[in-house]
Amino acid sequence: MSMIGEYFRLTPADLERAREDTDWALDHVEEVREAEEGGPSSVPARHFSTYKSWHLLDHLLKRSGFPVDVVHGEEPLEGADDWGYGPPRYLTAERVRLCSTALGALTYDRLLDGVDPAELDAAEIYPLHWEDRASLEWGRGWFTGLTAYFAAAARDGHAVVVWID
Repeated sequence: MSMIGEYFRLTPADLERAREDTDWALDHVEEVREAEEGGPSSVPARHFSTYKSWHLLDHLLKRSGFPVDVVHGEEPLEGADDWGYGPPRYLTAERVRLCSTALGALTYDRLLDGVDPAELDAAEIYPLHWEDRASLEWGRGWFTGLTAYFAAAARDGHAVVVWID
């Protein structure tokens, strides 16, 4: 079974509702995810996934001193059941704005600056067996997507719920 990094945008009002009713939160996330899987939309996606790259991105962002825990979230969604590998956490709209600004000022090349693939193997960063610098390119598209996702969330004033599924 794979561990997948998941994100879901909520309005501040919906975040408050999710904090009060975690069952509603999970139902809402599943309903919107299912609707978004139905095909393209003119509205930016509420759901985003970094798939299996979450572990690599977490390592690289922490290594860079990133100011927000964008991979795991920061605040627990109190009372929520396990959504996969533990309960979800969230970032407030204010933290989403900070995250978006920080991601926008960062490049994937800068995240990789000075990274030795052996360092990733030693830290047991999924998917393991980092052969060479070229293998580090695997995370580039996910980082780019995460940056765009947080830019849209910040623009719309959204909070983001984060979990590993």
